[in-house]
Amino acid sequence: MRSIPFKIVAAAIVVIATVSWLAYTGVRDTKSYYVTITELNAMGNKAYSRNLRVAGNVAPGSIERSGANAQFVLIEQGKQLRVNYEGAEPPPDTFKDDAQALAVGTYGRDGVFHATQLQAKCASKYAPAKPGQAPSGNTAMLAPGSAK
Repeated sequence: MRSIPFKIVAAAIVVIATVSWLAYTGVRDTKSYYVTITELNAMGNKAYSRNLRVAGNVAPGSIERSGANAQFVLIEQGKQLRVNYEGAEPPPDTFKDDAQALAVGTYGRDGVFHATQLQAKCASKYAPAKPGQAPSGNTAMLAPGSAK
């Protein structure tokens, strides 16, 4: 039986180590922590080195659009956070005053959250219809002849 040449074993070890390192750093760099605005303020220096997700309601009158980018303020339990969104896509249609929004990005030493992803939903769009009022939105599931 022939022994495996040293060069092949060494090459295999290098390949396995490289793939393992790439997998580890890829997972580390893409994971993000969900924090509240209060938790973000209490994180100290850790806040500046992590990918984060922060949610809150968009402060009325705070949205300033610039092409596909936007600057706005999130409010959560009386705390405010300035957000600068610079993503590949423009903000979603549901991104409006008082909408619930989730910003994904990093917190800068300038006190501004720099978001690269933005999700939003309009709370009023998902609220149940008031008694005696016809539902709005998608009525495809209503029985024939019912309110439209």
